[in-house]
Amino acid sequence: MNVKKQILWGGLGWVLGGPIGAIIGYSLGGMKGQTGYSNNYFNSRFYPNTQPGDFIVSLLVLFGAVMKADKKMLKSELDFVKTFLSKEFNPKQVRDFMTLFKDILKQDYPIKDVCKQITRSMDHPSRLELIHILFGLSLSDGSIHSSEQKIINTISNYLNINHNDFSSIKAMFIKDVGSDYKILELSASSTDDELKKAYRKMAVKYHPDKVSHLGEEVKNLAEEKFKMVNQAYTNIKKSRNTTS
Repeated sequence: MNVKKQILWGGLGWVLGGPIGAIIGYSLGGMKGQTGYSNNYFNSRFYPNTQPGDFIVSLLVLFGAVMKADKKMLKSELDFVKTFLSKEFNPKQVRDFMTLFKDILKQDYPIKDVCKQITRSMDHPSRLELIHILFGLSLSDGSIHSSEQKIINTISNYLNINHNDFSSIKAMFIKDVGSDYKILELSASSTDDELKKAYRKMAVKYHPDKVSHLGEEVKNLAEEKFKMVNQAYTNIKKSRNTTS
């Protein structure tokens, strides 16, 4: 099967260059000019239009890094990837992306360079959604392995996502007594006024419309994140016996 011809319908843009281009060039038939990259690739930062295909391919490369972190290749994780793709693409397209993904899993690649390319090319809300989906993948087998949590943290750092944003998303999947406050990036000693301000800030930061250009399924997943912010705010208000 000529995967190159089958997958280019997705509107691949900047992922065809740089380190990601080198990775997927293995599957796309060794495209000319896409099998290597120079340090000049990282000299400036810009945010071109990220197509759904760019986001998906970036996600598949990061999926591979997370899945290999615990030295296990679980069926539940492969099923998560396939289910995710199935909600956005038709069966034939899903088969093509899974073929690409299986080839990605066979490779070793510099995750730092991959993340540099993503950071240079993808806006902040989209990068936050990458971390959100990676935690979903990690939890697909019922628990988040420490090695997977470590690689997601590393990826987050490479993607220039600050500690508070990472902790906020992590708290949506790894619950403890302070999870609601972590989701809103607050301390338990915050005032009611600070709570309101934090809620409004996070509601704007995680609004699903910020990633609507990446496809319906990505927007739906972002809505889950948005609902977690609302739930955290409700839980804290209830614990404080406040209604406003």
